[in-house]
Amino acid sequence: MKIQLKPIGEQVVVITGASSGIGLATARSAAAKGARVLLIAREKSDLERATQEINATGGRAIYSAVDVADFDSLRRSAELAAEEWGGIDTWINDAGVSIYGELRDVPVADARRLFDTNYWGVVNGSLVAIPYLERRGGGALINVGSTLSDRAIPLQGHYSASKHAVKGFTDALRMELEKRGTPVSVTLVKPGAIDTPYPQHARNYMEVEPKHPAPVYKPQVAADAIIFCMEHPRRDIVVGAGGKLIGVLGLTPRLADKYMEATQFDAQKRAGHPVPERREDTLDAPLPDSGRLRGDQPGHVAGMSIYTTVSKHPLAALAGVAALGAAFALAGRGKSRGTKKKVTHAADGDGRRSAAALAIDPVADVTTDSAVAVEVLA
Repeated sequence: MKIQLKPIGEQVVVITGASSGIGLATARSAAAKGARVLLIAREKSDLERATQEINATGGRAIYSAVDVADFDSLRRSAELAAEEWGGIDTWINDAGVSIYGELRDVPVADARRLFDTNYWGVVNGSLVAIPYLERRGGGALINVGSTLSDRAIPLQGHYSASKHAVKGFTDALRMELEKRGTPVSVTLVKPGAIDTPYPQHARNYMEVEPKHPAPVYKPQVAADAIIFCMEHPRRDIVVGAGGKLIGVLGLTPRLADKYMEATQFDAQKRAGHPVPERREDTLDAPLPDSGRLRGDQPGHVAGMSIYTTVSKHPLAALAGVAALGAAFALAGRGKSRGTKKKVTHAADGDGRRSAAALAIDPVADVTTDSAVAVEVLA
């Protein structure tokens, strides 16, 4: 079944978790490309500000302050988009919360609340969206999972479990819709570590403040991947070579366990930043005026992902790999010492790197730590 998606400029888009981070970046980008956007989150003041900013710059946006865990409220929010603009073409489930700490230290009530947002919020949004997408003759359902949908990480056990659940639900829903011939593209977007307020908004049972493990990417990198999937049907897409590496580690589970045990306890802690006595979080309720695009991640934050850029265009990537292979063959024969360098730094007419050059990185991204380091510095 071939699914045709509308150009973004002709779409009505609903985005949950739209008041900060990836959701906010996606809302801004979609509106800038001409989409009419309904922003959904819990915090009204943040939504008002984001909506005003979009409309002041020529975009078209409305908002609805509801909790995605409430199915009926989410359904009423969808009606706003239908009443205002006639229907819905893309629905993006992005709302999410997290908890840091060892599983035995986290109260079960907190874990249930996390699942209310991360899992049941996706279920509610998906089930609300499908009838609207069907009535438009098709559309895109985009669920934001995580690289932790494929591989669990210590200190975020419940979050990892919720994202595994999102993947299972999304995959099952996709198969059921395909079997029925429903023209809806169902995509799972799996971001790696993204510099959003996620660590600051998370509930924390560690002795110090949390942070993302490197490599870390700017929110726009994830937003660009989501925007791409609004126009191009994809089963799934990984944001960031670091995230892809985590998925590949899952192919050797025990080795991955040992790697995680050796690196990810310290990598998620901000040494020298003890937890404040009255620390606030967004697990149970939103924080006023917390709708920021970026977090306060220390160290380098990458502004692009070569791996993700190439994965959007697999044919170009294959052509690049073929060109790279030819370059290596020539270099091996000693015909030209500069051939490899010429291919790996090739650029098109406006100075951008060619597909052949980009293809080098995704191949290496999933095989060596040094190649991931190269992308982190991009």
